[in-house]
Amino acid sequence: MTTSYLNAPDLAAEDYLLLGLATCFIKVDGEVFQVKVVEPIPSAALEALVKGIATSYELATATTLSAVLPENQPQLPPGFPPDAQFCDEFAFRAIAAARTYKSRPEAQAHVPLGTTKTDFNYSTERKRVLNSDRIVKPEDNVKQHAYTHQVL
Repeated sequence: MTTSYLNAPDLAAEDYLLLGLATCFIKVDGEVFQVKVVEPIPSAALEALVKGIATSYELATATTLSAVLPENQPQLPPGFPPDAQFCDEFAFRAIAAARTYKSRPEAQAHVPLGTTKTDFNYSTERKRVLNSDRIVKPEDNVKQHAYTHQVL
């Protein structure tokens, strides 16, 4: 089966892709709601997750591009909840993540193709709020000494 991906002639349908199920939050009218988000995990992020950093990923499934992007349309992988949402720019991010595993194939050994990893250091203590706005105020500026930028 030959599948071509827009702007990705270097990738094939059977190329490795790791998808994570993240617990994220959306803030609406002062209330915070939990959502499940499907997003590609690049090899560098996987290396950090394997070392035990706290993460919002409940699980990660190793699959192929053609399994989740047949005809460039996202498909929910088996084992993911039906109410899970795809992240913004899913196809673009999936192609980018697949490229990271082509350049670092040894990272695929952490989650072999067709398997699911669930033993991450899962935590929602630091909530991933998807639609948060950062408002910078003058009080946030770091105070510097008067002579910081002067030549002494």
